[in-house]
Formats: sequence, C-alpha cells, structure tokens
Amino acid sequence: MNISIYGKNVDVTEALKEYARRKVGKVARYFTGTPLQAQVTLSIERDRHIVEVTIPVPNSGLLIRAEEESDDMYASIDLVVDKLERQIRKFKTRLNRKARRLEATTGQAVPEADAPVDEPDWTEGEEEGRVVRTKRFAVKPMTVDEAILQMNLLGHDFFVFANATTGEINVLYRRRDGQYGLIEPEF
Repeated sequence: MNISIYGKNVDVTEALKEYARRKVGKVARYFTGTPLQAQVTLSIERDRHIVEVTIPVPNSGLLIRAEEESDDMYASIDLVVDKLERQIRKFKTRLNRKARRLEATTGQAVPEADAPVDEPDWTEGEEEGRVVRTKRFAVKPMTVDEAILQMNLLGHDFFVFANATTGEINVLYRRRDGQYGLIEPEF
C-alpha cells in the first residue's frame, strides 16, 4: 500500500508518519492483490487533532474516506482506522450480497469480493441504507453566493444548483468547520 502523509498546521515527525503508515496500512488486507493508494492528512485546528484518510478503490471509481478528531493525534489515527474498517466491511458485504443475488437469479456463479481477514459477524442493526424518499425540484441557474443564501434560508446542509457562471450542476455543502465546500463535477 502506497501511503502519502501530509501535515497541515502540524510538524509531522517520523514517529507519527510511521504510526500512521502502520495503522492505515492495515486496511490493505481487505484488498488482496490490489495495489492501493492512500492519502493521509494530519492537521491541528483549535487544539483539535484531525486525521483525514482518502483511499480510491481500484477498478470501481469509488472513494473510501474517513475523518476523525480528538485531543491526541495518535488517538485520532486509531479512530479513523476503525471507521475505515467499518466502511470497508460494509462495502464488501454489499458487493457479496449483490453477487449472491445475481447468482440466485441467473444461475451463474459470480466470484465474490475477497473476504476480509478477521471479519466479525454482522449484528441485526447493521443493515445497508435504503432510499426512503425521492424529491424532484427545478434546478435554477444562480451564483455561488446566491446558492449559499438559498441553502441557509432553507436550513439545509447541502444545496444542488446550476452554476450561472459555468452552466454546470454543482453541489454546495456546509463543512464541519462552518465554512462551505463546492463540488464541481468533471466529465
């Protein structure tokens, strides 16, 4: 596993890099035979030690991302790795369920995703999410500032709009730090 470690407002020591590599490297066992890339960002904001990890899943176009914070950088690394492992187990379980369903309906054997090492049994409360509501709305062209205003007026944490400047569909969202993020898709 290739792990890139970056620091933001923090001096990343060799000991911290080695700890992050060792802990984040554990998730490679869930993807046998597949070379993985991981980006780890360590930062400190207002005495909060924040760790963000992003792992692109090869051959799927998906990203696995987790962020955790605590009063200690090492504890934040432990928390983010636990979160990543939960996400990966859930992802693998969904793939295996789909493979079994496809095999049952078509009669063709479909190879299951590599089973993770030491995977615990699932409890009843951990079902995969379902779409419980679909909402349709008119997408109106507006500037980013107008979208921020509209999102705040609605009291939402995200807002989908047509960017009047670029003509593309964008997603505006409120970040945990109170600032805003803008997602601009590339085609």
